[in-house]
Amino acid sequence: MAHAQISKYLPPDINPTQAAIAYGCRALPKLNEELQSEDLLTRQKALMALCDLMHDPEHVYTAIRIGCLESLKALLKDTNDLVRIKTTEVLYVMATHNVGRDGFLEHDVIHALSFLLSDPQSACRENLHLAFKHLAQLPAGAKGIVNSSLIPSLVWKLQREEEGIQELLLDTLAACLMEDATEALASRAVPFLKEKLLSANSNIRSKATQALIAVSIPLEGKNQMWQHDVIPILVHLLKDKEEEVQANAAGALMYVTVTTEGKYAALDAEAIRPLLELLHSSLSKARLNAIKVLTMLAEAPEGRKLLQSHVPTLRALEEDTSAAVQWAAQIAVKVIEWKP
Repeated sequence: MAHAQISKYLPPDINPTQAAIAYGCRALPKLNEELQSEDLLTRQKALMALCDLMHDPEHVYTAIRIGCLESLKALLKDTNDLVRIKTTEVLYVMATHNVGRDGFLEHDVIHALSFLLSDPQSACRENLHLAFKHLAQLPAGAKGIVNSSLIPSLVWKLQREEEGIQELLLDTLAACLMEDATEALASRAVPFLKEKLLSANSNIRSKATQALIAVSIPLEGKNQMWQHDVIPILVHLLKDKEEEVQANAAGALMYVTVTTEGKYAALDAEAIRPLLELLHSSLSKARLNAIKVLTMLAEAPEGRKLLQSHVPTLRALEEDTSAAVQWAAQIAVKVIEWKP
């Protein structure tokens, strides 16, 4: 005879760490209520469920409309580590969507997140910087970070964070400095980024050179690059084992060699030979940047003289697969062959 027996185990599809999600349009309002609960476990379970839902931009839109961002901003101050970690994770996932990034700007989430820059939990800081990185991909988001006066803090943190977070910081800084590099230049960003050029981590070297491209756009940035002896290091990176680092180093040199001091600093560092080698790179942007730097150096009489014998190499690039490279090569030849 069979006996009924109740198992002591939960059904296999039940997650005990996640709140039960209400059906249909009631799901997000109920979770928003639970985010504001006095019970710690209820808040934690609601955050777990919200993390899954925020991968759908429609749910992100609804969550912002019903006030979830205000609830999440309040939870950033929670004393429980898990609550802060999961809250920053929810916000980072929301920031991967355009509607989420717009919501960040409308509800001043940048300011609320900034208080966690020194949070003792590295997972919390990592989620925060992931959110900032995605937000900075939107020009208005990058401007929002700059206008929040966070650039000095981000530059300072660059020296103290673990490597994985440094990479996120560099991505954010590169995007923000394209908007406005003034605060960064006043915060000793150039010497700090110079140190990152010497990192054993190729991702950090690549991202640091990308940030230096943005720093070098204003005249003050060009001057600081020369004053802090960054140019010889950039010339050395033209021979880096990673092609992306080579291309970005050439990109930074393209800006700094606009000034006379930059031109002669690059010539003194013997930049022409590695630049000529870079003309054979498989990356079109590396070839393009190298040609543009050589064009800048050819504006100096000494540079023009050294490049005279390499005109055939540049003429060959007039048949390059990239139209931009073809055009740049034509201009380079004209500058080198120019006679006073």
